[in-house]
Amino acid sequence: MERGEILKKVNDVFIDVLDNDTIVLTDETTADDVEEWDSLNHIQLVVAIERQFKIRFTSREIQSWNNVGEMLDCIIAKG
Repeated sequence: MERGEILKKVNDVFIDVLDNDTIVLTDETTADDVEEWDSLNHIQLVVAIERQFKIRFTSREIQSWNNVGEMLDCIIAKG
């Protein structure tokens, strides 16, 4: 699966979980850029992404992400 396709699927997960169809993610997007993306929603996002891609992240991996691009890198590494 190509990076652009993964980004599209992750973007769809964010739209669904955060109930905001105006979200447009880029590699540089951080939680500060998305109003609804708080610590509670972060957990829901991670679980939904794990389900979408049928993978599991370690807590160390999750804590290491500084932006969406680093999340995508982790998804690609597991794929």
